[in-house]
Amino acid sequence: MSRPGRDDSPDRLYTLTGGRTGAGPDSPFDLVTLVVAESAPGPGMQSEHAAILRLAGSPTAVVEIAAELRLPVGITKVLLCDMLAAGRVSARHPRRSAVLDPDILEQVLVGLRNL
Repeated sequence: MSRPGRDDSPDRLYTLTGGRTGAGPDSPFDLVTLVVAESAPGPGMQSEHAAILRLAGSPTAVVEIAAELRLPVGITKVLLCDMLAAGRVSARHPRRSAVLDPDILEQVLVGLRNL
């Protein structure tokens, strides 16, 4: 069984990103960053960019976008950085759980063990 993106032609991936291999260390995107479309797909837009905008109509994680596009996550991050710079998407990180009290977590663990 092949993994998504592994069978893609390296030439195609090179063309998609304009030869760039990474999004850079200051990229706001990680696997769980939520991406939200800020515009609709337009005429003449690269097909992958248009697909990202359709997928991100509601908040969608980077890893989900990569899986749907069947592209490596690194390539997807490069595309997302381009779109973020153009103002076509916004990025936000999921909120952390408000439950950080160790006593509550211990009670949950005890409850799960009792199941």
